[in-house]
Amino acid sequence: MPWVLSILGLVILLLAGDALVKGAVNLSLRLGVPALIVSLTIVAFGTSAPELLVSIKAVLDDVPGIALGNVVGSNTANILLVLGVPALLATMHTSEHNTRKTYNMMIGATVLFMLLAIRGVFDFWAGIVLLGCLAYVLFDAFKETRKHRADANSQVEDDVEEPEGADPDMPSWRIAVFLVLGLIGLPLGASLLVDNASIIARAYGMSDTVIGLTLVAIGTSLPELATTVMAALRRQADVALGNVIGSNIFNLLGIIGVASLVGPIDVDPQFMRFDFWVMLAASLLIIPFVYLGRDITRVWGILLCGLYALYLTVILI
Repeated sequence: MPWVLSILGLVILLLAGDALVKGAVNLSLRLGVPALIVSLTIVAFGTSAPELLVSIKAVLDDVPGIALGNVVGSNTANILLVLGVPALLATMHTSEHNTRKTYNMMIGATVLFMLLAIRGVFDFWAGIVLLGCLAYVLFDAFKETRKHRADANSQVEDDVEEPEGADPDMPSWRIAVFLVLGLIGLPLGASLLVDNASIIARAYGMSDTVIGLTLVAIGTSLPELATTVMAALRRQADVALGNVIGSNIFNLLGIIGVASLVGPIDVDPQFMRFDFWVMLAASLLIIPFVYLGRDITRVWGILLCGLYALYLTVILI
């Protein structure tokens, strides 16, 4: 039953997160918030809402291993699994796109995260530092996007691609329904997933950290995997790689930043010995795609997926 309830909680989380994004995006556009601001903030926060609620719930339930494992495991899965699986289906021509600046920010966020972890706990002040860096990243992204559109001599400043989930014809009652479903479903799904994942960990003699790094991390990475698979099939490699880099930045700075304000997150020594270094190594593994103009071919897909399978084997055995 705990397995069934964990999966049910995960499904509710994913559906509620999608509903919240649709409702919040369309409400914001209806209120006159520029599409660019909506894309950089509401969509970014909304698509990470499942991970955020899981981490907050884990902190409140005093199972910090799930909170931290969720983020560290998701970042590792995002690179090895979320980039690896689509590459098995179609070559991603990342050589055509420049993601160096955001990639550098991701590496910087990873190193900062590890340095703060040396203190042994992510507390209120660590949360302030992480959220301050996230604010800088969002502000820089806003400036870059505005500059790019100005250079392109856009005829209308707000004539931008509609954010994910936008529907100009959505009636007000449907927006309200999406918001209610999202706001009710997210805490419900998080509660089911965290509570039952903890039961599974105890039943199988596993630590909360391992459950966070595997079951919870893979589950909450499913939206990124689905998005990246579709982007690869549509030959939109910039969307695929950018989605992974952006998600990793937000996981490190936003999710742990907010969760640290809710309560202190103790750092299991296992993270410092192994899992943080795997996350960093996986992040450095995509240097050929970012800096050397390499495409993510099927061979790379096999290598990335193989490394992820090896990582799971090591932490589960």
